[in-house]
Amino acid sequence: MAVPKFGIGQPMTRKEDDRLLRGAGRYVADVAADKPLQAVVLRSPHAHARFRLVDLAAARAKPGVRLVLTAADIPHLGPLPCPGVIPSTPEISVPAYPILATDTVRYVGDAVAFVVADTLEAARDGAEAIVIDWQPLPHVVGAEAALAKGAPQIWPSHPGNLVLHAEEGDAEATRAAFKSAARTAEVTIVNQRLVTNYMETRGVVAEYDGERYTLTLGSQGSHIIREIMCDNVLKIPQDKMRVVTPDVGGGFGTKLFPYREYALTAVAAEKLRRPVRWIGERSEHFLSCSHGRDNISTARLAIDDKGRFTALEIDTLADMGAYLSAYAPYIPWLGVGMAPGVYDIPVCHVRLRGVFTNTVPVDAYRGAGRPEASYLIERVVDEAARQLDVAQDVVRRRNFIKPKAMPYRTATGKIYDTGNFAAHLARAQEMIGWDGFKKRAVEAKRRGKLRGIGIATYIEACGNMGPETATLTLDTDGGVNLLIGSQSTGQGHDTAYAQIVAEQLGLPPERVRMHQGDTDRVATGGGTGGSSSIPCGGASLEGATRKLADRIKKLAADALEASAGDLEIDAGTVRIAGTDRQISFADVAKKATKEERTADDTWTPEQPTFPNGTHIAEVEIDPDTGAIEIVGYAIVDDFGMTLNPIMLEGQVHGGSVQGIGQALMEETVFDAASGQLMSASLMDYALPRALNAPGFQFETINVPCKTNPLGVKGAGEAGAIGSCPAVINAILDALWRNCGVRHIDMPATPQRVWAAIAAAKGSRLA
Repeated sequence: MAVPKFGIGQPMTRKEDDRLLRGAGRYVADVAADKPLQAVVLRSPHAHARFRLVDLAAARAKPGVRLVLTAADIPHLGPLPCPGVIPSTPEISVPAYPILATDTVRYVGDAVAFVVADTLEAARDGAEAIVIDWQPLPHVVGAEAALAKGAPQIWPSHPGNLVLHAEEGDAEATRAAFKSAARTAEVTIVNQRLVTNYMETRGVVAEYDGERYTLTLGSQGSHIIREIMCDNVLKIPQDKMRVVTPDVGGGFGTKLFPYREYALTAVAAEKLRRPVRWIGERSEHFLSCSHGRDNISTARLAIDDKGRFTALEIDTLADMGAYLSAYAPYIPWLGVGMAPGVYDIPVCHVRLRGVFTNTVPVDAYRGAGRPEASYLIERVVDEAARQLDVAQDVVRRRNFIKPKAMPYRTATGKIYDTGNFAAHLARAQEMIGWDGFKKRAVEAKRRGKLRGIGIATYIEACGNMGPETATLTLDTDGGVNLLIGSQSTGQGHDTAYAQIVAEQLGLPPERVRMHQGDTDRVATGGGTGGSSSIPCGGASLEGATRKLADRIKKLAADALEASAGDLEIDAGTVRIAGTDRQISFADVAKKATKEERTADDTWTPEQPTFPNGTHIAEVEIDPDTGAIEIVGYAIVDDFGMTLNPIMLEGQVHGGSVQGIGQALMEETVFDAASGQLMSASLMDYALPRALNAPGFQFETINVPCKTNPLGVKGAGEAGAIGSCPAVINAILDALWRNCGVRHIDMPATPQRVWAAIAAAKGSRLA
């Protein structure tokens, strides 16, 4: 077969974009259920309080109000579970995360009541009419404050607010290495809390037909939602619920698991025998969707007299919020495993503590633990360079794991199968013009600007969220139908999967019809998370496509009276090689049963993939205002294999801009005195705009993954993992060279940068 122009490696534009750009996308808010009722959630205005529902009658009597639910009305519902446990550690005691609070609220936004009415306005009127007697309790904001002696207790079952304590590595060997170290480098950094501001807020439409529930909602995997909702919350057989996920406007990890509103709308639909619709508003999103990051970490490197790292010690404090969300304990643990990064560090020891606070629960956000790990190790490596008085690239090359050492087992037990870290660092330096930086810095200083350059060489573990099954059926029109359990939330699965099919069958993208997100139509599914859609879903699809190609040849062989070994597939036809005798896919399909023209395959990864790369950022700082401009940005990544270079670059750009947003502007701020979320709208929570995105230079130096059938390494989160440390290291490079400032935390806002410069000037004058 000729190399398909639609196959793997081709720079195709996304087939789904025409529909989406023309406004033909169908999101949850577009679902046209039959006269749906509208719902609102009444949420706590207090960070911590006992409460008593004094009067519900007035709310229920409001015109148009059909139902008011409180905890007393749903005793049969189980709490939201926390399946994301830490392997090989003592079992964590998980306080109940109730669908509605019973008598105590633990953060501003905690759900108290659910009101359903004919219109959204009527539902709001009903919620406002509920009379509640509040008895405020002491509260605490911030992990360090929560651990302080005498801090208010969030849960009686967890004295001192400590919910988890886990360790990894060899503590004794690490202590010994530090005792014999020639020098050490140490940093304490804050990886601030973030809010996942996808374009489409969460929403759900629930229906009940007397026997089964149907939930239509935006998610990262319908099967995950159904499993947890049925097994843990509603406590019903899974065949009693259908979950449908239409188009999704962004997920980033935060739409991977169920929320309270899904159970509440289901109960309301059953009670009222009417569809019930809840669509979160943006301000509500800040208070009801899980947050991300929020770690305080100290990292220490032991260094010998040759400038080589001999040990790593890390202590991380992770803010869990008021409840343990689905994967909350597991997220920082993912970072623990990746603590050594790309460096040959013989021994390490990591301590992780999780802490309850009176804040919104924390869970997965793009990268989920790996950005935190990368940021920490890359910050302390730059500090080591300053301690050693060597360039940032020199200390990295000296300590990189070498390609010949692969497969390499890290001190935290991860097994890297491939990687050539020095190669992509060198190429990124060429692209950014590393050797000319000093000249550019001198020129910037003449203009009154401070110029800095920063490196982040990262590695992450991903692509192992399986098993995933792909089912492929040859249709009677000659096209194919794909059923798969991964879920596109904007990545372009429709196009990517069509390219994998084209590699074996030669079909153009429009002849490949992908079906996802419907638990009635797709039997199983692992969803989309951890950059797994191509490493897992793509691998299973590649296997199914090969099997279908073999089946098509066998069916065609009977029709053409030839041996299957003499046949070749090309552009939707099967021909006898070297002749003009052929049969179309459509005619093959018409001669076979559906079972005969269907193939499936399941991929269950035994190991994660380990994408890696180098980001180099160059910045200019105005010392009079603290304003920062990213004037250069180079990225060289190793993703094992490139399925579609256009889509890959888009993923890397998007992730990198999210990381730049965290580095420069995003911050979730709670008022310590009241526990109120001060940054609860897009007026107060800064997001990066096009103006903040630099002109990226992007290339790949791919080393095929040895543990994946496609040779691919996950790419969806990589940009967010490499960008934060690159940008902050560049800022600190400028501040260290010119002002002697050696520490700054994210976000490096103009105010924070200006204050650091002013403080350094003041200390020099003193």
